[in-house]
Amino acid sequence: MINLERVGEHEFVATNDRGASVRIGRKDQDGSFSPVELLVAAAAGCAMVTSETLILRRTGGDRLTAVADAVQSESGNEVVSIPVTLSYDLSAVEDAEALEVVVRRAVEQFCTVTRTLKQSATAPLQLPTPLQTASDPL
Repeated sequence: MINLERVGEHEFVATNDRGASVRIGRKDQDGSFSPVELLVAAAAGCAMVTSETLILRRTGGDRLTAVADAVQSESGNEVVSIPVTLSYDLSAVEDAEALEVVVRRAVEQFCTVTRTLKQSATAPLQLPTPLQTASDPL
């Protein structure tokens, strides 16, 4: 579960059960991630976490980076694509095509974030309901 708390005007902190936290704010706010940036980071991070062992074991290196960006609709209110580019050294890899197949398959099958994005997960919003008082009609 993720808990989100308002800490200032347009400033929030998300915390998980393991004690990690991240600042969330508007896209032009210093020192925080916007919600869309977090979505993009989640897609790239999931691809990296899913493929890390496969890539590093086969490349013999320890460098793995990713770049991702949100492609938004014309209105700017929807993310229509999140291209993720993984980068790693192929100089020690005998069969780069085979590694690409394995990495793509792993990400497509096991990356929860990108799999969820492909299925367009719902995000139901629950709001507090007004408490009924003794003077309210039944």
